[in-house]
Amino acid sequence: MEEKSGSRPHTCFLQNRAAANLTGVREVVSFDENQVVMDTDLGLLTLKGKDLHVSRLSVEKGEVDVTGTVDSMAYSSNEAYRKAGQSFFVRLFR
Repeated sequence: MEEKSGSRPHTCFLQNRAAANLTGVREVVSFDENQVVMDTDLGLLTLKGKDLHVSRLSVEKGEVDVTGTVDSMAYSSNEAYRKAGQSFFVRLFR
């Protein structure tokens, strides 16, 4: 997949399904003990599992560490999420 201009390198390192270290994260959209949703340059990344905790978050560097038991990781399109963040007037005058 081509890297978009202005995007950061995106890496995901999962160790023993107990600790995930991610880079290239724009923001953490939502999180609870069963799911963490992150906006990355490559799409929305959803981690599902048990006892999940965001142990470290650096928005400036785009780094996130998640601990707990990871059951699944899935990417999806982030276009709808990005459009929802646009102002009312931008969407109105298209």
